[in-house]
Amino acid sequence: MAKPIKRKVPGGEAAGRYTPKGGTTRVLQGAGAVGAGGSPTASRRYTPPVPVKAKLGPSGQWVPIAMFSLLGVGVLMIIINYMSVLLPSAPSNWYIIGGLGLILSGIIVATQWR
Repeated sequence: MAKPIKRKVPGGEAAGRYTPKGGTTRVLQGAGAVGAGGSPTASRRYTPPVPVKAKLGPSGQWVPIAMFSLLGVGVLMIIINYMSVLLPSAPSNWYIIGGLGLILSGIIVATQWR
C-alpha cells in the first residue's frame, strides 16, 4: 500500500504544519447555521440540542379541594381519637396512623398544585 503524499504550506519547515490552518470543514446536518450565501455552514464547537420544555397549565380545581379535604380529615381523625366522648374505647394507634397517612396524602397532593 502506498504512502499518502504530504501537502506543504507556504512558509517552509518553520511553519510546522502540513495542512492549511482551518482547512475544509464538513457541513453538519441540522447545525442550523446559515452562511452569507444562504448555504449551511459547520460550527467549530459542539452545541447540544435545546431541550423542549413542556408547558404545564394551571392545575385543576380538584387539587386544592382534595388537598384540604385530606389534611382536614387526617387532623380530625387524630383529634377524634383522643376524644373519649365520641369513641367508647381507649385511643388506638390505628387512628393515629390513619390520620398521619391522610395528612401525608394531603401533602403529596399539595405538590401537584400549580
